[in-house]
Amino acid sequence: MNIHSRIGATVTANGRSYRFPHEPTVVVCIDGSEPGYIERAIEQGLAPNLDRLMRTGANLLAEAVIPSFTNPNNISIITGRPPAVHGIAGNYFYDPATGEEVMMNDARFMRADTIMKAFQDAGAKVAVVTAKDKLRTLLGYGLDMGSGRAVAFSSEKADKATKTENGIEDVLDFVGMSLPDVYSAELSEFVFAAGVKLLGSFRPDLMYLSTTDYIQHKAAPGSQIANAFYAMLDRYVGELDQAGCVLVLTADHGMNDKHLANGEPDVIYLQELFDAWLGTAKARVILPITDPYVVHHGALGSFATVYLPAGASRDGMTAKLKALDGVEVAIDREEACRRFELPPDRIGDLVVISGRHKVLGTARERHDLSGLTEPLRSHGGLTEQTVPMIANRKVEVPPGTTLRNFDVFDVALNRVR
Repeated sequence: MNIHSRIGATVTANGRSYRFPHEPTVVVCIDGSEPGYIERAIEQGLAPNLDRLMRTGANLLAEAVIPSFTNPNNISIITGRPPAVHGIAGNYFYDPATGEEVMMNDARFMRADTIMKAFQDAGAKVAVVTAKDKLRTLLGYGLDMGSGRAVAFSSEKADKATKTENGIEDVLDFVGMSLPDVYSAELSEFVFAAGVKLLGSFRPDLMYLSTTDYIQHKAAPGSQIANAFYAMLDRYVGELDQAGCVLVLTADHGMNDKHLANGEPDVIYLQELFDAWLGTAKARVILPITDPYVVHHGALGSFATVYLPAGASRDGMTAKLKALDGVEVAIDREEACRRFELPPDRIGDLVVISGRHKVLGTARERHDLSGLTEPLRSHGGLTEQTVPMIANRKVEVPPGTTLRNFDVFDVALNRVR
């Protein structure tokens, strides 16, 4: 498809149609970015580019996928569909077929192709840059790195990128930064710096940039650490906008304080409760926030799923859960899958969601909280579902429309004017 035949053409991905971009289009997922972070940075005069975009382009809100964790939301964004379609219902899950608890960061768990693959197959040049390598294989699922039209790499493993695996090599020299630590603001900065470089050289038709929420887990909106991060982000937003692309930013989830007045995490330890109710290890509590990078959250989030033993009463267990202080939702699998559009074979018998300032754990001894140098901030529940959607162009959204964060490619490609 040549450049002239692309104009007005559409590309279909997972039942949704997207217009072929007539100028480079960049979608950004700011991990953990509840709207308050941007608002506080603007109030302090630290984010003039975002302030300008929000006034002259589009300043919208959207709803994230539940559970409001990284993997299900990033994969919803990159496929344009909810977890019931693409299959990624958390960062971590229990596979009843094998009896194993495993990370859900392998491409074999994907049940839908990505928007990026659909555009690559239609002749577009596409690029994906993510902070952590756990997401790179999922976000780059199906891309042909040997085509010369696809690039996908992570900040975390930028030094190991190859033409064969990532469509690019010598990334550190290309970006002009040293390899960042995985627990640092620089891991996200590398994503933006790489995006700017790719936009100026590789010239992708479509690019997706996804950061990490290390800073948001540690620092509240308006804090010095958070403001410094958003000032950095704002500089790159200005560079991307200046490059002449369509730019739309959203987030995978928000973030909230989840601690007591003394700074200790405010935790409901579900495995301990189920052991008392049903017998030791009879039920299995799964925390889908679990990933290889637990230093900043201790595997404590606001969403859990529970596998019950044969004969246990779902109604009885949900009644006990609902009676707990801090539990906002306790429902069975069927209702959870209907309400949150989840794949039933990757969800337990029950789903539990805690409130704004509570988190869910398994048992005290299973959580290493030694890395929590600041009072816990985390996510996963309904109270972290509202996220920003900001564009450097005007956006047409019909009145009464509830935007989802996975509508962001639809906004960037179909709704800007």
